[in-house]
Amino acid sequence: TRIKLISFFFIGLRSMNRSATHIVTEFVLLGFPACWEMQIFLFSLLLVVYVLTLLGNGAIICAVRWHPQLHTPMYFLLGNFAFLEIWYVSSTVPNMLANILSKTKAISFSGCFLQFYFFFSLGTTECLFLAVMAYDRYLAICHPLHYPTIMTRRICGMLVPLCWLIGFLGYPIPIFFISQLPFCGANVIDHILCDMDPLMSLSCAPAPITEFIFYTQSSLVLFVTITYILRSYTLLLRAVFQVPSAAGQRKAFSTCGSHLVVVSLFYGTVMVMYVSPTYGVPTLMQKILTLVYSVLTPLFNPLTYSLHNKDMKFALRNILGRMRISQN
Repeated sequence: TRIKLISFFFIGLRSMNRSATHIVTEFVLLGFPACWEMQIFLFSLLLVVYVLTLLGNGAIICAVRWHPQLHTPMYFLLGNFAFLEIWYVSSTVPNMLANILSKTKAISFSGCFLQFYFFFSLGTTECLFLAVMAYDRYLAICHPLHYPTIMTRRICGMLVPLCWLIGFLGYPIPIFFISQLPFCGANVIDHILCDMDPLMSLSCAPAPITEFIFYTQSSLVLFVTITYILRSYTLLLRAVFQVPSAAGQRKAFSTCGSHLVVVSLFYGTVMVMYVSPTYGVPTLMQKILTLVYSVLTPLFNPLTYSLHNKDMKFALRNILGRMRISQN
């Protein structure tokens, strides 16, 4: 129902804009142009990655939900983060799969802006989640005695919906103004999804203020969250090096290593796309970078957290064992 309301919202916005000589009603997403055999290969590869992403993050959610040993704030945040990753990858990949097999490769105007809205809202929510998870690790290692009283289930229950709320309330107004721009010429988007730069390049009228507000907002979210994450891990590493035993240091590093891998992969590719100037980056490279942080990062999330975490591996083995017993 919510998706239908948002769709009607963007359709209504579009119907208000009748000043152009020709109104674009759909866009064409080129994706990765190639021969039919290569398109089938890309479709198969993307489908496998998507299914593995759903299964991996779904397994984390089940492990956190059903295993009592994982009923802690750290794993509560991890389970919600896995749920977010499922939605994040689902906002783009199903359309990519349909686009590969489509002959027209068309996406409706409202569908394009819906994807645009959900993609950036979920991406912003992911940045906030990573910052909250960094705060959780900072408290657990730097203030272990105060951790149970600060990071309670009540606090976690407040932080999680707050991340979702901020993420989804930040972009309706900028996307409203972008959707009101006149699209009266070409409608071909040389990208794998509806993104800011391709849409602005298709507009018949320049909108420097709208573009400035959008990129300022996106850059602000990225810089504030990554600065907080780096500050948290700087203090965390300082505390780790003060641990006298090597075993204690290894345990602390294993706790935070998986989170750092996800942060580095996600922020590294996103900042190249939305903070550094992209006019010198080839179009193919922009598509590959977008594919990395929108598709591969949600796949690596369950891998990094499960392979580097003994409690998670034990919980997953326990769940798989129960499933086998129930099937037998």
